[in-house]
Amino acid sequence: MVHDDVPPGSRTQSRGALGYWSAVSRSLRHPFKGSRSYLRPEKDKAPRRTKTKQPKMRQSRFSVEAMLDAPDTSESRPALRLRLIALVVAGLFALLGLRLWALEVLQAPAAVQAVKGNQIRAVSVEPTRGLILDRYGNPLVNNIVTEQITLSRLAAQQHPEVIGRLAALIGETTAQVNAAINDQRYSLYKPVPVLSQATLSEILYIREHQDDFPGVSSVQTTQRSYVQGELPGPAQTGYPAAQTLGYVGTISASELKSVASQGYQAGDDFGKDGLEAQYESELRGTPGRQQLEVDSRGRVAGVLKTTPSTPGDNIVTNIDIGLQQVADNALASQVVNLRNTFDPKCNNRSGCYPGATGGAVVVMNPQSGAIYAMSSFPTYNPDVWVGGISTSQYAALNNQNANDPLLNRSISGTYTPGSTFKLNTATAALDTGLWTPGDTFGDTGTFKVPGCQYNSTTCLLHNSDGEGGFGYIDLSTALTVSSDDFFYNLGALFYQQSAKYGQTPIQDQAAQYSLGQLTGIDLPNEVQGRVDSQAVRAKLHAMSPKGFPNTTWYTGDNIEMAFGQGATAITPIEQAVAYSTFANGGTRYAPQVAAAVVSPSGKVVKKLTPQVTGHVALSPTNYQTLLTGFVGVVQSANGTAHGVAGLGTFPGGVAGKTGTADTVPGKEPTAWFVGFGPTANPQYVVVCVIDQAGFGVTAAAPVVGQIFSYLATHPVTAPAIPPDQRIFQSLTPVGLPATTPSTTTTTTGTG
Repeated sequence: MVHDDVPPGSRTQSRGALGYWSAVSRSLRHPFKGSRSYLRPEKDKAPRRTKTKQPKMRQSRFSVEAMLDAPDTSESRPALRLRLIALVVAGLFALLGLRLWALEVLQAPAAVQAVKGNQIRAVSVEPTRGLILDRYGNPLVNNIVTEQITLSRLAAQQHPEVIGRLAALIGETTAQVNAAINDQRYSLYKPVPVLSQATLSEILYIREHQDDFPGVSSVQTTQRSYVQGELPGPAQTGYPAAQTLGYVGTISASELKSVASQGYQAGDDFGKDGLEAQYESELRGTPGRQQLEVDSRGRVAGVLKTTPSTPGDNIVTNIDIGLQQVADNALASQVVNLRNTFDPKCNNRSGCYPGATGGAVVVMNPQSGAIYAMSSFPTYNPDVWVGGISTSQYAALNNQNANDPLLNRSISGTYTPGSTFKLNTATAALDTGLWTPGDTFGDTGTFKVPGCQYNSTTCLLHNSDGEGGFGYIDLSTALTVSSDDFFYNLGALFYQQSAKYGQTPIQDQAAQYSLGQLTGIDLPNEVQGRVDSQAVRAKLHAMSPKGFPNTTWYTGDNIEMAFGQGATAITPIEQAVAYSTFANGGTRYAPQVAAAVVSPSGKVVKKLTPQVTGHVALSPTNYQTLLTGFVGVVQSANGTAHGVAGLGTFPGGVAGKTGTADTVPGKEPTAWFVGFGPTANPQYVVVCVIDQAGFGVTAAAPVVGQIFSYLATHPVTAPAIPPDQRIFQSLTPVGLPATTPSTTTTTTGTG
């Protein structure tokens, strides 16, 4: 029995009948758990002992026992600890489950796509390129099937000896094969083409010795073919309308970047110039897709899926292949003839052989803008680009002595127009009222610049080649005989009366005719010409202060511009559009090389209609005044092109204008001739320009005469849209046109 009422210190303990301790005492208060008491038997009480006196020592205020329970004084609570551990483990499993759910559910699509991306590579299957046809369906550019030898990059790395073996077999150096392998234009996942147009013996040898040529294979592919030929002569080394057609090459890095969204890949063919570039999207077709399975090292393990490609559409042009060949031959023959003919009038009559550095011809329908022929010389054969151009071939094309055969001079060459510019000055004079059809001017052969303050040599201007005066002449006659004095006078009058007619009436008229403007022809790289003015000279001076030091504009400058000299420089296509605009009565059309887009099956996808780009106001009276002058150039006895073979015999007659433009002192002038006919309803405008060639009548007019001579017996007829498939699928060239070379008879003018 416990006596809780016994005072402390006097409490006694007794043992019960069963032998248990009958009395207990309380322990000391627990340092953390307050007044909680623990019972212990009486016998455990330590006997009181008298403490031995010891030296007094200061006790530490820090007690380990006060901070930690001794093992035998703490209550063991395993259930609580297990519950806490269970909660922690459950939380960890919950987090793990949440993460797994996120990976399996939320991020699963991205993970699957990433895995597939590492395993699958998509490459394009290049389609068969569309054809380029002439207006009757004859192929100007078609395709042929060839065998191509390819080499795997990986195999070349693993078996480097194959490079030397392959090079020896195909007749190339190891450096050339290595260059092909390292060409970054080709896809990493497709074999690199090493040789196009492989021979049967080469293919069979590789197949019979496959162990010696690991990674080498032969595949069938299509490539551009140029089936037509040229007439015998200087043009026969080229190809009809070569610069107009353009060429195809492997897409470059910059080109790939600009069209990557259209499905192009490294190694694809791409139109580089001419129609090939202009109508790239139509000619290319729709690429197929091939899914390749690759391993972690990028090696192709197999083909998973292939989607076939769709062939490109065909381009039917307005070009007449026979007329084109005649134009090419006439231009090339004349250039070579001029280079080999001594001209006693050259270089201030000391004589020289003309440089005749190059020229261009454009044949255009003035009623629609259709381009029937477009020639540029020097020329070349685009076949050199097929399968990749060699270093030597490329160097030859870019050699300065070659005089840039890649340049399409018809749209990118600029030339001083000379007297052919008089169309613009005459139209401006009649349209503004500065001059009337009945007004006359006394041409004495010399003209003194009004207000000129310099010596008489500078102030006095003369007719071309020092010709004498033509007497009193009207505007029509001035065009026929190409009187420079007459147009000197018009230039001076416009300058003197600028308050009434404005500062740039002639330039404004020229712009309406298209001079100094882009014509909008469907070819890339057209160059914009310029018509001289004070604003133009300021721009030229800013670009080249030494080359164009003069920025002022005086009477003499306006006179010089009025008859096509000074800083004026135009392209042949601008000239063709200008005279076509006049010939049809004032409607300006954009030149069009292409006539239609036709599918491989023959369905007309798109027919290109004439595009009107402007108008020139020509009253019937003014038009007839100008036309009379142009007709007289060819048909009048004192016309500057009278007697040129092929011009006077064309049915319905030919009208035209000669032009002779001085350029560099000591060199022959630039020669021009523009002809159009039949005069009552013109269907053809023919422009010829030859640089450093001499007078227009002797250098350029004969070329135009040969072309009209051919047109007299071979008129251009309606295009075949759609063309006969039997024709455009033919690999046989059309027969060369039968022509009779024209000769130049005695002429009366020099304009």
